[in-house]
Amino acid sequence: MRVVPGKRYGLLTERQYTVLRLRIAGKTQEEIARMLGTSRENISIIEKRAWRKVRLAEETLKYVKELLSVAKVTIPPGTHLVQVPGMLVTAADKANIKLRGNFTRIYDEIRFRAEGSIKGTHIVKPVTVVIYRDGTFEVMSEDSQRSMREKVRSAIRTGNSH
Repeated sequence: MRVVPGKRYGLLTERQYTVLRLRIAGKTQEEIARMLGTSRENISIIEKRAWRKVRLAEETLKYVKELLSVAKVTIPPGTHLVQVPGMLVTAADKANIKLRGNFTRIYDEIRFRAEGSIKGTHIVKPVTVVIYRDGTFEVMSEDSQRSMREKVRSAIRTGNSH
C-alpha cells in the first residue's frame, strides 16, 4: 500500500487517514503496521495523533455552530411529538427567523434524529434543537450527540471482534 507524502484529508495527513480507514475496516494496528512497513507502536502514535485532530475539529465545529445559532430549544421528557413543531416555530419567530420546514418535516426530523429519546409519541429523554440564522435546525438528542470519534471507535471494536 503506497502512501502519498504531503496529501491531506482536512486536518489529517495521508498516513493518519489511511490508518483510521484501515482501523474502521477492522484491521488491527499490527496488521496495519505490516501493510505499511512500520511498527505497531508507530501505528499507535499515528492513530492517537489522528484522533486528537478529530477531537479538535469536533470542538471547533461545536463552537462555530454555537456562533451561528440564534435559538436553542430543549424539549423536556413527557412532551408529545405534535407539540414540538409549534415550540420550534415559536422560538424561531422570537428570533425573527423563518424556520425552514413545515409541521411534517419538523415532526419527521425529530422522530428520525432523536429516535432513542422517543417512546411511542412522547419524548422520554431531553432533546435539544438548535435553530440557525438561515432557518435550518439541528436535532441533538443524548444519543445523537455521541461524537463521531466514539461512533468510529465502536465500529473499530465491532470490526475487530469478528
